[in-house]
Amino acid sequence: MVRYHDTEWGRPVHNDRRLFEMLLLEGAQAGLSWDTVLRRREGYRQAFAGFDPVRIAGFDQIKKTTLLHDMRIIRNRLKIDAAVTNARAFLAVQHAFGTFDVYLWQFVEGEPIVNRWKRGSDIPVRTRQSDLLSKDLKQRGFRFVGSTIVYAFMQAVGMVNDHTAECFLAVRRAPVRRPIKGVDASRR
Repeated sequence: MVRYHDTEWGRPVHNDRRLFEMLLLEGAQAGLSWDTVLRRREGYRQAFAGFDPVRIAGFDQIKKTTLLHDMRIIRNRLKIDAAVTNARAFLAVQHAFGTFDVYLWQFVEGEPIVNRWKRGSDIPVRTRQSDLLSKDLKQRGFRFVGSTIVYAFMQAVGMVNDHTAECFLAVRRAPVRRPIKGVDASRR
């Protein structure tokens, strides 16, 4: 967990395959600890075709049934089905916007939201931005994308910088930037 925090969590991601990986893993995490998923990350990489959304979108019922018996991943039928459904929705978003990155980052106006929390207990589990993104993802056919999961995803891919004040990764001098109140980025 320390290595993940120090090298990945909260760093802006703009690579579509990596964004898809994190979306798939955050969905798998629902109801579990992040450590549980992180320990299975390589197993997910192998079982889910290197997180290739094109290949995953083509998974049929036989492949999904095989995954239910794969000890390297969390064997939950709904989460496996959601991974395939989300791969298809992800490809549709790429087609509509050019990249998933372009679609996603518009919800924070292209720049990370920098928060200055003093303690981990100050960090919310969801925000207005995660509510908006969650709603839009659901409308586009994604599953396992409730606002809490989406906020964890936004933190993981650096759309939100929630490193606390004592963390060496906290942004110390950058101005606090918040999206414009009432702007629905999904309608631009």
